[in-house]
Amino acid sequence: MALEEIREERMRKLNILRADGIDPYPASSARTHTIAEIVAKFTTIVEGKKTMVIAGRVRAKREHGGSVFVDCADGSGSMQLFFKKDILGEAFPFFLETVDIGDFIEAEGRLFETQRGEKTLEVSRWSMLSKSLLPLPEKWHGLQDVEERFRRRYLELLMNDEVRLRFEMRSRIISKIRKWHEKHEFLEVETPIFHQIPGGTLATPFVTHHNALDIDLYLRVAPELYLKRLLVGGFERVFEMGKSFRNEGIDANHNPEFTEPECYAAYWDEEQMMAFTEGLFVELAREFGTDGAVMSGEESIKFTRPFARISFKELLSRFALIVDYDAETRDSLAVCAARLGVDAGPNDSKGTIADMIYKKVCRPYLCEPTFLTHHPYEISPLAKRWPHQPHEVRRFQLVVGGMELANGFAELNDPIDQRARLVAQEQARAGGEAEAHRMDEDYVEALEYGMPPAAGLGIGADRVVMLFTGAKNIREVILFPTMRPKKET
Repeated sequence: MALEEIREERMRKLNILRADGIDPYPASSARTHTIAEIVAKFTTIVEGKKTMVIAGRVRAKREHGGSVFVDCADGSGSMQLFFKKDILGEAFPFFLETVDIGDFIEAEGRLFETQRGEKTLEVSRWSMLSKSLLPLPEKWHGLQDVEERFRRRYLELLMNDEVRLRFEMRSRIISKIRKWHEKHEFLEVETPIFHQIPGGTLATPFVTHHNALDIDLYLRVAPELYLKRLLVGGFERVFEMGKSFRNEGIDANHNPEFTEPECYAAYWDEEQMMAFTEGLFVELAREFGTDGAVMSGEESIKFTRPFARISFKELLSRFALIVDYDAETRDSLAVCAARLGVDAGPNDSKGTIADMIYKKVCRPYLCEPTFLTHHPYEISPLAKRWPHQPHEVRRFQLVVGGMELANGFAELNDPIDQRARLVAQEQARAGGEAEAHRMDEDYVEALEYGMPPAAGLGIGADRVVMLFTGAKNIREVILFPTMRPKKET
């Protein structure tokens, strides 16, 4: 039967309910217990001969003459219901005439156990809670267009237990990250999503327009600059668990909208923040891994402190054969990039080209938890330089399974140096480097009032969930990922 015919048939049943004076979408339910609660207390309830009321979605129907067995599921589990004509009277044929798989119903009755040992509710009264007009997929994995799983995630969650468990695990991981920050006395705060000047990282923003103020606003690419303003304001440890938005390509590790826990601690440096990061991931592995390890492809990754460390230049030397990064010019590095299959743009700086080489050529080799350190200053305009190595900054990235999971550094709090770096970024942007940082005069002014020495950390929560659930694509761990509109046929 065609989908439209099925819908018309269900509309007919909907009208039967309404013609009988029944609201097919009532606001209230008389449910007394979840299915999980009933199963857990089954013997006690049976011995007490208590009447139970459950509610849930009809997942299957099996007719046997004057009786019907129904599988009913709520958010906690599934249970068999037994509808018998001798008990229900006229309500029995009415059930057969109006109820389909996918409907939400309420059922009242007493519990018993079948000869096969199945816990069952013998129904003495039933009512409709929500009439479904479209059928549930019979075999979800048989869909030809796999992107439909993301477009209609609600159906995938309903039909695929593995997917539902993955998102339940995501929730627990996010909760663990939040509790880790709270355990270390970080105060959770909220900062603006709309920014007048996009800042906090090198990225292309989304732009919108506010009609009343007649100004362009940008969806934040990072909460960093507002969180550091709070350090100026006297808070010593702050974090935000929120969304950031970057107008970039979509691939296995990138979605334009993503979850980013970000924190800042006054009087910490990057070493203390790396220790904080190690502790968090060891805890995550202990709770969500197997014996403190996770699988990445065929590799078993163990989270054991201390994590490995490698400098940016050493990584380029080891895996890209760029033996002396300091001796390379911007143009000679562009030649190296071309040799490695990396397409450097004419306006890309030396540091930007090095970063592109690292991402494509070197990062895939970092399987075990590894801190990448000593990044080029050109790609880190908000991080402190090393006094003895002014072309490098006190920054780290945590890479696991070839995937960047966290980024942090000792925060630049010198307003003179910060202004000079942002001016250089504006010049790079004028020269064609689209993702260069913008000048933010208000932020620099805040630094002039004084910001304590501090370290910051941003975590790619979606990628962390990918790692601990074994997902290969970021869209598998985001409930409603950004999708190209479906073409109408």
